[in-house]
Amino acid sequence: MIGYYDYTVVLTYFSLICSVFGMTQAIDGRFRTAIACLALSGLCDMFDGKIARKKKDRTSDQKLFGVQIDSLCDVVCFGAFPVLICFLLGMKGVLGYLVIAYYSVCSVIRLAFFNVLETNRQRVENCPNTYYHGLPITSITIILPLVFLLNFVMPEWAFKWVLLVTLLIVGTLFIINFKLKKPSNKMLCVFVIVVACAVVVILLFSRYHISRTPLHENPLIEKLLN
Repeated sequence: MIGYYDYTVVLTYFSLICSVFGMTQAIDGRFRTAIACLALSGLCDMFDGKIARKKKDRTSDQKLFGVQIDSLCDVVCFGAFPVLICFLLGMKGVLGYLVIAYYSVCSVIRLAFFNVLETNRQRVENCPNTYYHGLPITSITIILPLVFLLNFVMPEWAFKWVLLVTLLIVGTLFIINFKLKKPSNKMLCVFVIVVACAVVVILLFSRYHISRTPLHENPLIEKLLN
């Protein structure tokens, strides 16, 4: 079998599974479950690197595989998944599509740049990096659940604009080159508690639901001839 199968990548795979399941829930209009899956996916990603570094006898190939598999899963979990949620919540129209495309491109650029930096760094260093270049892509798992809370106090049209501005700003911060110090373990615990509280409130009280309404399109040949 190709690939590496040990405990260093288990959380990364579980993060991907949570996001894929969350996508199915969002498509069916179960946004409470989808937001919870996004937060859980971010929680897994928060600690997968720490667990991987506990394994001291990793080969260079295993380390490179970990970098690649982490970024590939992040594309789905924190690139595609959030824009799917925002699209299904009503971020549509020309402006909505442009912002969704912009966020998606920014997230891919950030992950590719991270791969380059991390690969080069691991060639000369054997310790974890202490800062980020730009906003980490996993930050969307903190930001989006907190933004979703605004649906309790805002009309639907205003909430859609907040989603649009959020993706625009976060996507831009992905590709701006500034140094951001990595949070300490205490700060990570604070993030986990804050997001957990937001998810609990969403699960218990949110009634935001959009029923799936499939479109029945005629074949293109009929559109051309009629």
